[in-house]
Amino acid sequence: MKALFSLAAKSAWNRRFVLALTVLSIGLSTFLLLGIERIRTEVRESFSQSVSGTDLIVGARTSPIQLLLYSVFRIGEATNNLSWSSVQAITGHPAVAWAVPISLGDSHRGFPVLGTTRDYFEHFRHGERQALRFQQGAPFAQLFEAVPGAEVAERLGYRVGDRITLSHGLSEVSLAEHADKPFVVTGILARTGTPVDRTVHVSLEAIEAIHLDWQGGAPIPGFTISPEQVRKFDLAPRAVTALLLGLKNRSSVFAVQRHVAQFKAEPLMGVLPGVALDQLWEVLGTGERALFAISALVSAVSLAGLVAVVLAGLNERRRELAILRALGAGPRHVLILLALEGGLITLAGVVAGIVLLVAGMAGAGPIVQARLGLDLAFSAPSPAQGVLLAGILGAGWLASLIPAYRAYRLSLIDGLTPKV
Repeated sequence: MKALFSLAAKSAWNRRFVLALTVLSIGLSTFLLLGIERIRTEVRESFSQSVSGTDLIVGARTSPIQLLLYSVFRIGEATNNLSWSSVQAITGHPAVAWAVPISLGDSHRGFPVLGTTRDYFEHFRHGERQALRFQQGAPFAQLFEAVPGAEVAERLGYRVGDRITLSHGLSEVSLAEHADKPFVVTGILARTGTPVDRTVHVSLEAIEAIHLDWQGGAPIPGFTISPEQVRKFDLAPRAVTALLLGLKNRSSVFAVQRHVAQFKAEPLMGVLPGVALDQLWEVLGTGERALFAISALVSAVSLAGLVAVVLAGLNERRRELAILRALGAGPRHVLILLALEGGLITLAGVVAGIVLLVAGMAGAGPIVQARLGLDLAFSAPSPAQGVLLAGILGAGWLASLIPAYRAYRLSLIDGLTPKV
């Protein structure tokens, strides 16, 4: 067997230029298959780790997925807000341990701005119930103070003490800027790998303050209120976008959810983050399966190319195989030789695909991390990726049996006296 393995390797090397294209094709298909699986896994993990320890998310009545997307992932906009009086009423429920109101709608150079209270830094959890940590500084304590996430600070080069201004709306380029009321950076959060990294945090009172001289989404013409004057106004929030709730006992989550659904002052709903995430994956499942099917088809085409290349080369190799037969190699040895060649080619293609994947993650990983918050750093293959690699190797070996069987059936005389 060792001699056949060496012979198969040398035979493949002699046809290296033709087989290199097949290896590249298998490598690209392996790269695509493993890359899609890695991104799919990372997206799920990133989404699932974005919020933990929050029992209910309360907001205006809409779909659970939409409420989850805009309140946790800062995707989309709220259909409506909930009034501050409703926030106070729900917070006063005897089963509620803590409540963190959040207000969205403004931005800073394309990053969302979140208005909240200092309780956010105490109670918000991500990953395996990990608390937020500060890379520099401390939470906001005064009116015009801000705490950017790690990605915001890194991409914009902010440090504690820098001054920033907010813009009205969520677009990256906004002409409606609150330039007359700048904020001072008092702290920078440590990286979490969640939407927190791409968010600027300010107080709810600050959100009210920068909109005192605004009406209908635009500044009131000829009317401005200076940062010193706004402190004389009542800056208690009138409404917020959503409310994050932590309960004293998780067994009461459905009772509180029912209480929110039956709230009479305004139509509200409460969603369980885990349940909403499951619903989100059901919606995205079709797209995931479609991408996986496409990559699987590409792999099948690459393996079909392997079969075609080896079959096409059989006519040129009839004399070679016949000489092996004349030297004492039986049909079984020829079959094993061709099967080994196909296996080696598939293995080389898989290795090339892994190398391409590692290089791609090294090159695009920082960009993807900065843009999407997905960690694509190199790691050991997951069980699912291991199954895919084994599947590609097995399929490549099985595909190589087709030309191997064709060679097995070639007679000795057919090789020594080829047809003209």
